[in-house]
Parts: sequence; structure tokens; C-alpha cells
Amino acid sequence: MKVLRKVSVITAVLFISIACLAQEPADQKKILVDRVDTTAFIQVEANSFRSLSPRQQQLGYWLYEASIAIDPIFYDQLSRYGLRQKRVLEGIAAHPQGTDPKAMEKILAFTKLFWANRGNHNDITSQKILPTFTFEELQQAAKTAMKNGAYRTPLGKMPPLTTEAALNKELEELKPSLFDPQFEPMITAKSPQGGRDILQSSSNNFYSNVSLADLKGFKEIYPLNSRLVNVGGGKLVEEVYRAGTPDGKIKPGMYAEFLKRTNGYLAKAAAVSDPQQAQVIRDLIRYYQTGDFKDWLKFGSDWVQNNANVDFVNGFVEVYRDARGAKGSSQSFVSITDKKVSDAMSKLAQNAEYFEEKAPWDGKYKKQAFKLPVVKAVETLIESGDFNVTTVGDNLPNENEIHEKYGTKNFLFTGSSRALAEASGFSALEEFSLTPEDVELGKKYGIEASDLFTAMHEVIGHGSGKLSPRITKGAEPYLKEYFSTLEEGRADLMALWNAWNPKLKELGLITDQDNVAKAMYNSAARAPLVQLRSIPKGDTVEEDHQRDRQLIVNYVMDKTGAIEKVERDGKMYYHVKDYQEMHRGVGLLLAELMRIKAEGDYEAIKALVDKYGVHFDPALRDQVMARYKKLNLPTYWAGINSELKASKAGTVELSYPRDVVRQYLNYGAMYDPTLLPGATQPQAKTATETKVKK
Repeated sequence: MKVLRKVSVITAVLFISIACLAQEPADQKKILVDRVDTTAFIQVEANSFRSLSPRQQQLGYWLYEASIAIDPIFYDQLSRYGLRQKRVLEGIAAHPQGTDPKAMEKILAFTKLFWANRGNHNDITSQKILPTFTFEELQQAAKTAMKNGAYRTPLGKMPPLTTEAALNKELEELKPSLFDPQFEPMITAKSPQGGRDILQSSSNNFYSNVSLADLKGFKEIYPLNSRLVNVGGGKLVEEVYRAGTPDGKIKPGMYAEFLKRTNGYLAKAAAVSDPQQAQVIRDLIRYYQTGDFKDWLKFGSDWVQNNANVDFVNGFVEVYRDARGAKGSSQSFVSITDKKVSDAMSKLAQNAEYFEEKAPWDGKYKKQAFKLPVVKAVETLIESGDFNVTTVGDNLPNENEIHEKYGTKNFLFTGSSRALAEASGFSALEEFSLTPEDVELGKKYGIEASDLFTAMHEVIGHGSGKLSPRITKGAEPYLKEYFSTLEEGRADLMALWNAWNPKLKELGLITDQDNVAKAMYNSAARAPLVQLRSIPKGDTVEEDHQRDRQLIVNYVMDKTGAIEKVERDGKMYYHVKDYQEMHRGVGLLLAELMRIKAEGDYEAIKALVDKYGVHFDPALRDQVMARYKKLNLPTYWAGINSELKASKAGTVELSYPRDVVRQYLNYGAMYDPTLLPGATQPQAKTATETKVKK
């Protein structure tokens, strides 16, 4: 489960890394690569790559290529029009010669937002992003791009567009999906309107003509990695994501062309891996061939026990995008471990049993047997699909049957935290803090508090607790669309609950404990107010991390009064007036969320989230957005990855591109070589298929 910092006031590098590495302040201009309106593109660096052995660098390269190979899948998962939109926009971006400059400027800005969000819906709010250009401008630009050599290559199952008539037909069919604000307005709608249920109101591509009522009595064989289609007459069919086996016994399924390409790169990665990691990679290849959940569990079991220096995630992992919380999104990252920081943070993992014992929930829900989690502070070489720079922590695997037996891996993304911190300042902290004392606490201790919070969220949060014996396959099937909100809230609360725990001081994980804990609580109290800046429309919170933060604060306000709303000079503030009472409220909610998870109590979590986590005052949101606009700060963040190039001599070079358009066109060129500079015809071999000596 991811911890995201899309909405926090301060996000920064893991505080221990500051002490251990003594990094110099970075030039903000170096980190900020590009900006479109409220979205900023920031450079994510992985300087530790240069310290790897040549063989490890080759491993990183092939895993990097596998990340690019899987990337198109997520565009299609978010919308049945996603890949088609992507092809049209990228063709124009790669072949702009002769297009009206003013129209091109607007199309390119929209295309950058499209890449940043993996489609034309906002990554956080799920709300549709509308272009500033007209349909006629898009039509003319696409025709010009076609004349310049675009659209001559198939993409997935889509044939080339070889005539102007075919292009016009494609554009007309895409017109509502791009320009009509009422057509598929939300990717994931957990607060549906107009009598429609959560599946009917969501425009993602996990379901086709399927309602919740259709699912009654239907047992999915591939719940994580399939698209459900209602073929008529009440019959549902699972379209399985799989490449098929080489012997033909298991036929190719949905996304076969992308998964086969991914498997090709994974095979090359396995060839330069050590034996244990090679087995992990072969497990994943097998899973992509069969789509069988047993093969996914085999991969996850072997993966979580392999603490590789060059590590990776590649698969259908998180279920946030599915309103029902069942279908996995395609995502990938490739990471390099920062051993010094990881060793320091492993102290939390080694004391997981102690923190479990001190948890405020009933003893029958406390874990007795512990498999120590792996804790890794990492820099990422690449993040693709449903993975973004705003994820600063991740706890995997998600499958209960794996982490109860083998434990978990906890990733702390120091490269992302560093980039976000270096691109941010203190102006938002100053604007949304009620008192000068709160501002001073945030400036002095906010970084340490923020990243200690992330570490505890991942290491002692997600891995804690024990389910009732009757909940044999995890709580997800019982808690349904509310599971992710509960689990993220439970992990957040575990961090808040332990902020004053003396063990942190004993382990050397905190400096001035009272002030760090206060800074952490202040940030948590402000979060539901400040996050309103990212929800420009409506009056409901849809994203799970945002729901959990609002749930915590509103619950504590209601039950303890420890957090107060204060209006001053026409501005609203959320302020902690009693830290120990807030701590008590945190314990009350944490105990209840653990009970709900352990017992699979759907009605209880529905009541809590619906009461405290969903609704907000639009007038307050408008005020927050106006205040934030005056600060001229980005509201959303997207990352620019490192670039790896392999030579025939077997060496791998790393660089940091400063061109958003070039990076995404290079990714697209894996499947459409006409996107490469100067290309007019499909190539026999793409740039990403350069051979590396083993």
C-alpha cells in the first residue's frame, strides 16, 4: 500500500539521510524541469546508479526497459479511449512541423498534462481535464502530423491510420472523450450520483457495461488481473491480462502484446541477475504468461524474501483506481538501495513486536508471530504506469497470505522525497498555520516529522495487526470499496499514535521528540484543509489517502475537541489546541479501525467514512484554492525519470533529461518508432532494443 504526499504541506527527504549524507541544498531550478498551470515536472535523480557494478547496471537497464514496456497498459486501464488519445496526441507532439504555433502550444500543454496523469483525468481527483484548444485545431494538427509521417505504426491492437478518412473517423469517435465535460467525467467515482452505482459512474476500463447488481453470485477466477465484460443476457466474461505460454497451451489474453515485450526484457534481466533474483524474475514472467493468481503469489513470496540491491516492482498491484477495490493497476519502478539509510531505519522493523504490543487495540487482534519486514531506503531509476513521484513510501506485497507468512518490503523513496522537498518552500506552511509558533515548529522540525511519519506508516503501520480467524483471505472482500481508505488511515494513525513513544528516542530515530511530535500532529491537522486545493470541482473526496486524512481529523474534532476550526481575517485554519487529547482521539479511532479490519465489519467502516471522510464545504474549498493560487505554487507533481542508454560494449550510461516531451516520446517509441526524431517510417528495431553484452 502506498503512502502519498500529494497533499501534504511539507514533503522532504528522509531525515536520517540528511544526517548521514550531509547533502548540500539543491538548486530549485535544477529540480523544476517544466510546469503547465498548476502541474510541475520535477527531476528524480538516482546518483547511486554510478556506484553499481557493470553487471548490476545491466540488470537495472533491462528492468528499466521492462518498466517502459508495461507503461501503455495503464493508459488503457484508466479509459477505453486512453491509448487512442495517446496515439493522436503523441503523433502531433512528434511531428509538429507546419502546425499553427498557437494551436501547437495549447495541444502540447494538454499533452504534457495527459502524460503526467496517464490520461485526461486528474491523477488525484479523478476529474476530467478539458483542453483549451478546439476540436478543429486538433483535427488540423493531426492531419499535419499525418502528412509528416505520424500514425503509420500499429499500437497494441489498433491498426495504423493510413488515410485522412480513417483519421477523421478516429477523431470524431474520440471527440466526446476529449471535449465533452459530461462524458465519462470521473475515473473512479465512490460517491455516485443520479441513481448509478460506483461501477456505472466510473469511467475506468476495468468493467464494460457491468453494474454491482450484475456481480451478485458471480465468482471471479482472475479478480486482480482481468477486465469484466457483460456480453448480454446476464453473462459476465473475464478478459484476462496475459501474454500466453510459448507452447500455446494458454492462449494470449488482454494486453498480450505489451506483456510479451515486457517478458522479453525481463528474460534479459534474469540473465544478468544472481540466482535468487533470477528466480523471482522468472516467476513474474510465468505469471505474465498465465495470468494465474497462484503464479502471482509465487512471485510475491519469492520477491519479498529477496532483498536485492537493484530491486523492482512490475505488475498489477494497487486497487485504488477500481471503485470496487478489486482490479489491479499496472505499475512499475526500478530502485537502488541506499544501504546506510536502510540500516538505520531497520531499527523500526527490528522493534515491530514492541510497537505491536503498545498498540491501543484489543489483544486478540495483536500479532504474535513476527517475520521482520525488509526496510529499504531507495532511489528510483524509473517510475511508470500507476506509480508517481508523489509516492514517498510503499509497503508490499498487498496479499495477506504472503505478508503473514513471509513479511513485507517497505520502500522509502528518498529520491522522490528529496525532489519534492527541493522543489517546495515554506510559503504554504506560513499561509495555513494559525500561529507563528506553528510555523516555527514546521520549519525546524517538519522535515523530520514528515519522514518519520512515512517510515512508521510503512514499517509498523501496514504490517501490524491480526485478523479474526474467520477472515481467511484478507479483509478486502469484506470491506470492499472502503478497504483502502481504512488501511491508509490505520497506517497513518499508527504513526501518529507512536509519535511520543520513548522507544523512538531510545533507538535514535528522533531528535527533540516533543517538538517533532507536535510538528507531526500540526501537519496531520492541516492536511484535510490544505488538500482541498487539489479538488477544484464537487463537494466530495474520492481519493483514498485524502479520505483517510479527513476521516482522522473530523473524527478527532468530533470525539475530543482537540482540533479546532478558527476563522481569522476571512481565512479558515485547523489548529491543534490539545496534543494529548488529540493523541487520545488517535488511539480511539485506531482501535476501532483495527477491530473493523479484523472482523470485516463493512457497515461500521461505511458509516465512519461516509460521516467523516467524504463531504466538505465547497465554499471552504474555494477559499483554500484562492489562497493557494496567490502563492503561485504547483498543486500537482509529476516526475521526470533518469535516462539509461546502453552501448554495444556493454556499458550503461545514466543522464538526467530536461525535456518532458522527449522523454515521453522516447517511451512511446518502443511501440511506435515514428515518434523518434527524424523518423518517418517504422524501423526494424527500436532505440530501446540496443543489445547489452552479458
